[in-house]
Amino acid sequence: MTQKINVADLPDFDMAEELRTDEDIAIYLTQVLEENDTAELNHALGVIARARGMTEVARASGLTREALYKALRPNAQPRFDTIARVCAALGVKLVAQVAHA
Repeated sequence: MTQKINVADLPDFDMAEELRTDEDIAIYLTQVLEENDTAELNHALGVIARARGMTEVARASGLTREALYKALRPNAQPRFDTIARVCAALGVKLVAQVAHA
């Protein structure tokens, strides 16, 4: 007999808990960048910042915690220098590659 599972009974999934190493973070960010979705990039940077500690990332990027949350919230359109500062604080860099059709 098949048992029905109530979705509400499933545990919450938090990607930040899965990002344990620098390699995990690099793989996750690379996959997000391949999607070419700026909203998802903001979300991913926010997830990575939570995994690393939002206060520490804010301090390392030279932003206030509030400014960091604001820049990485859904539908935000942060300036590129903000993204670059957050990436530097996270210890990752954006890399350009030839796009294949």
